[in-house]
Amino acid sequence: MPAGGRYYEDLVIGEVRESSTRTVTLEELVEFAARYDPQYFHADPIAAKQSIFGEVIASGIHSAALWRALDHEISGDIHWICGVAWEDVRWPNPVRAGDCLRARAEALAKRPSGKDPRRGIVEYRYTLLNQRNDTVFTCRSINLVALKPTEAVSPPATLPTQ
Repeated sequence: MPAGGRYYEDLVIGEVRESSTRTVTLEELVEFAARYDPQYFHADPIAAKQSIFGEVIASGIHSAALWRALDHEISGDIHWICGVAWEDVRWPNPVRAGDCLRARAEALAKRPSGKDPRRGIVEYRYTLLNQRNDTVFTCRSINLVALKPTEAVSPPATLPTQ
């Protein structure tokens, strides 16, 4: 993370950030699928022609990984502690070879943690879009983010009483 970075206090509800674009190749779709999700419509270009998609499409997990790589470009400076949950996860349209993808992050809500005063809870809507502006992956994410560190203040010195 770059020096400084954004803390909980720096995150603005309603702010939307978008990444640069990345074009997906058939080779990377097939390679990922062969290793992690070898269903025929992800891993076999010939067999995929017989699927309802008519060609190879990205695995949903691969789409999420592509989102994560692009999102790091726009959110990598945040002092994340960890993600807690993904909700409303959707893949409304497939990612296809040749698609040009970009990530979008929208800050939806935030509140201080009730358990630890050094962190806050931030909710984001994450979206992965293709060149036609079709959503290919989306979710709401609940995350823990560090608050700005505070300097420990020593109590004032007291003189002994006699």
